[in-house]
Amino acid sequence: MTLEKQIAKIFKLDGESWMKHTNPWSIWTRFATLPFIILAVWSRIWIGWYCLIPIAILIIWIIINPTLFKKPKSIENWGAKAVLGERYWAERKTVSVPKHHSTPILILTILQTVGGIILMIGLWKLEINLTIIGAIMAYMSKMWFLDRMVWIFREMKTNTQQHK
Repeated sequence: MTLEKQIAKIFKLDGESWMKHTNPWSIWTRFATLPFIILAVWSRIWIGWYCLIPIAILIIWIIINPTLFKKPKSIENWGAKAVLGERYWAERKTVSVPKHHSTPILILTILQTVGGIILMIGLWKLEINLTIIGAIMAYMSKMWFLDRMVWIFREMKTNTQQHK
């Protein structure tokens, strides 16, 4: 089982819930959560251990968000195609995804991870520069990653239609 498939299980992404997650409200409200997480962690200097309350709420939000919204009427938008591309990528052990995506996705995953680590160090040390650099790096590489998922979705959709 791929790491992405395991992560999908945590977020209860299977079958119909993938389609619910293609709802733009699901995609963009979840995507917009990072600044609130940063603020919640940073708030420890103002509210001490009470910062764990907004942090816990935000973690719960991230976990339940993909299943909260209704299946959209249309998937003809960038975000929905990115989610469906992620689904193909997560299930690549059972449905083959073109190999030319592997290296760019690995690089983007590494960049997201490095950005996340820099962000966490910045939050731990309360270093605003590291926090901002890490957040920007994580967000930019995530957007590029999602754009690659759109590419995968389009290729897989075309390949599926050609084999019918």
